[in-house]
Amino acid sequence: MRAVLVVNPKATTTSERSRDVLVRALRSEVDLSVRYTRRRGHGMTLAREAAAEGVGLVVTLGGDGTVNEVVNGLMAAEPPAGPPGASMADRLPALATVPGGSTNVFARALGLPREWPEATSMILEGLRLGRQRTVGLGLADDRYFTFCAGFGLDAAVIHRVEQARRRGRVSTPGLYLRSIMNQYFLASDRRHPAISLERPGEPVEDELATVIIQNTAPWTYLGEREVNPNPDASFDLGLDVLALRQLRVASTTRTVTQFLSRKPDRTGRQVLRLHDTAEFTLLSSRPQAFQLDGDYLGEREKVRFTSIPAALRVIY
Repeated sequence: MRAVLVVNPKATTTSERSRDVLVRALRSEVDLSVRYTRRRGHGMTLAREAAAEGVGLVVTLGGDGTVNEVVNGLMAAEPPAGPPGASMADRLPALATVPGGSTNVFARALGLPREWPEATSMILEGLRLGRQRTVGLGLADDRYFTFCAGFGLDAAVIHRVEQARRRGRVSTPGLYLRSIMNQYFLASDRRHPAISLERPGEPVEDELATVIIQNTAPWTYLGEREVNPNPDASFDLGLDVLALRQLRVASTTRTVTQFLSRKPDRTGRQVLRLHDTAEFTLLSSRPQAFQLDGDYLGEREKVRFTSIPAALRVIY
């Protein structure tokens, strides 16, 4: 099988030596070429080119941002024609993800180990055994996401973390917690919820303060601990939504605490939950921070979300 390894050379948990070990291991199973990302968005181009070349597998080495770029490149590709009746997922290269970032939510949600050597061993075993699954994706306007999106507070927190990392700070659970506290108490307009959610054939849900969208569970990790606003979210279903109607201190603290619980309260008056949702649109009377798969993408006043079932094959 021909394969392409897309490497983010700035991946935080690997070195040049470990990349060489990974390449040798993959070449024991596939005919591999290695391509490096040079700038933000370059992973999309590399993945699209790989699909057009008709390779059978694209492997990523990097964090969730690298995975997101590669997935968007694959989904935008025009792969060679397959057998009659073949689905787009069957015509596209399969995806394998070697964790090389700080959190690696997508890889871990697939059941891969957190550390890249163990994950690589599992992927190689999956290749030998033909072990794969098809996963659904989320689509936000014209960009795909693999595990989560955010509109409001969580995206603003990610923006703060990214700014801190550009100043040389290391991504840690402590940095995220401090960023949450600073954003919540110092920079959020908590008194005037501005977001509305519209669904076909359903009443509008308005006066929402912040919205979390999941394509799988968990939403993220704090170290080894899962954070699960929507624990029933699945790659095999539509999108799950959790929206907070207010950002009052007591109710928000209670809800965030429940994110870490194995049995979250699903009945809070200040919480809107939607499960297995095919499509919806978020609108806001003022610009809101927006993120996909942990990457801050600026501010938006409107985003349309769609679930794309059985979109991509993955090796695990």
